[in-house]
Amino acid sequence: MGQPSVIIVGAGHAGIEAALAAARMGADTKLITPKLKMAGRMPCNPAIGGMAKGHLVREVDALGGRMGVLADAATIQFKRLGTSRGLAVQSSRAQCDKIRYRMFAQQELLSVARLTLIESSVNALRIAAGGSGIEGVELADGSFVAGSHVVLCTGTFLGGRLHTGMRARQGGRAGEAPSNRLALQLRDMDLPIARLKTGTVPRLDVRSLDWENLPEQQGDDPEGRFSFYTKTTRLRQVKCRVTHTTDRTLEIVRRALDRSPVHVGVIDGPGPRYCPSLEDKIHRFPERAEHRIFLEPEGLDTPEIYPNGISTALPVDVQQEFVRSIPGLERAIILRPGYAVAYDFVDPQALDHRLALSKLPGLFLAGQINGTTGYEEAAAQGLWAGINAVLDARDEAPFILRRDQAYMGVLVDDLVTRGVSEPYRMFSSRAEHRILLREDNADERLMPTGRTLGLIDDSQWAAFEAERAERTRGHEFLAKRYTPNAEVRGQLEELGIKPPKSAFRTGDLLSRKGVTWQDLCRWQPQLSELGPRTKQALEAQVRYAPYLEESKRRIAADNKWMERRIPEDFDFSKVGGLRTELVELWSRRRPKTVGEASRLRGATPAGITALIVFMSVDHQRRPLNP
Repeated sequence: MGQPSVIIVGAGHAGIEAALAAARMGADTKLITPKLKMAGRMPCNPAIGGMAKGHLVREVDALGGRMGVLADAATIQFKRLGTSRGLAVQSSRAQCDKIRYRMFAQQELLSVARLTLIESSVNALRIAAGGSGIEGVELADGSFVAGSHVVLCTGTFLGGRLHTGMRARQGGRAGEAPSNRLALQLRDMDLPIARLKTGTVPRLDVRSLDWENLPEQQGDDPEGRFSFYTKTTRLRQVKCRVTHTTDRTLEIVRRALDRSPVHVGVIDGPGPRYCPSLEDKIHRFPERAEHRIFLEPEGLDTPEIYPNGISTALPVDVQQEFVRSIPGLERAIILRPGYAVAYDFVDPQALDHRLALSKLPGLFLAGQINGTTGYEEAAAQGLWAGINAVLDARDEAPFILRRDQAYMGVLVDDLVTRGVSEPYRMFSSRAEHRILLREDNADERLMPTGRTLGLIDDSQWAAFEAERAERTRGHEFLAKRYTPNAEVRGQLEELGIKPPKSAFRTGDLLSRKGVTWQDLCRWQPQLSELGPRTKQALEAQVRYAPYLEESKRRIAADNKWMERRIPEDFDFSKVGGLRTELVELWSRRRPKTVGEASRLRGATPAGITALIVFMSVDHQRRPLNP
């Protein structure tokens, strides 16, 4: 078999991860994008990570992806979110210098062998006779690029249309043309295509703001990192500021709602529920007088401020008026107005778990084309699709992660089994096994897989093994047993720890309420020698130990049936007790496993139970597919 040939269309966060993965796995890879200088651009908020999103970044990193490395190099403020909650849901967020992030991303692309960068638009896919596969892509100048596998990472460019007030213009984002001919071809392929929208905030000039007198929001982890193995020198750290809307702000926006394309029906397609525009906030929460606004610097060498919380598509004059009604922004100058963008996406239920289009062999989709929102969701899909494009070209087993193995597994499974009715965003609540899927153990869960795929090099693997050895030593310290004799009781009482009445292990103390890692270090100084990541991982394992064991038992029991394959000719109408709607759903979608059947939108616990009971009896009459 010859060298795999993979084409990546688009150089956003999905396209970068797909291209780097494919090239590093040995494929002859072409990355095609209209403007190479825009590769790696952060067109929305200047941050990587956030609640549950930080988990995705750590998982991408553990598999050999590069988003975490790029974010670490460009971080100008690092925070830990959810620290008042359990360790399982705490996440990292890095405020980044957007210019440096883009520069580092482009340097990364230029440093990888077997990766060719092509500056052009893709007009069309060239499809083999009879739709048997992909032959390559046709560029804007009429030239042809051959490739057996294509990953579309088109972001908001498919049929993109920009809206500011009642004025609409074509564009994938401000200053960049849409991809209309490719959008039309995909529609002609009779794919399930619909429209979504998203929006941006007006960028403000920091020199026009009352910056120093606004409340500060500082980072809380100056040495925080996403990547498990980079030793990046930290850039100068910055402070963000906080302000809020006022009654006057809300009055201005309400008065102008008839000029909002979102509210007069000019824009087609729903927007992100969890990142609504200011117009949506006022419409959905009329009782709220204030909405918080986080003023985030976009970099160390730019005056631009990102006012997180006031995404808008109102006319420019209204934007100027309402911005100046906000405390600290009374003399604000808008450098770039906010706008909304509407674009095509493909219903991800048309994909299989490889993120491959079932209808056309060799075509993979990743990022916002699948109905998601967010840099992190895009990067995770890009890595996933890039890996699978190479494996498919080699005719090797696909790369698939289950829901109990990674947040990435939850993301992909949600998309392909449930589809989207609005831009999809990852939340920890979507991960039913989140106690197992923590940020601190992403390397333990996934780095061996990244190594097998060829995406973790020798130096990274050596660093991982060193840290794994350190965790083993930490486990040994925590497993050390003690008898509560007079000496031990005295030591513990001196630290304010009530001594156990019977023999105990060091780790047992940490599971007690009020006992901290620092308390243990004072009692057992050798624990102080462990690194911060090791400490976090060990503490989580100790505190969650009973729940972890129960989760593993439940997963093992569930997987016994959830992984059971359903015969291709299975007749769902024979399952007693199923509602007609569920019979029709499963008959149409043909789920391959009981687990896949359970996750389709419309499936019910009662229906799954009926299916399992029927199959447990039916398999005695005929063997199920292995």
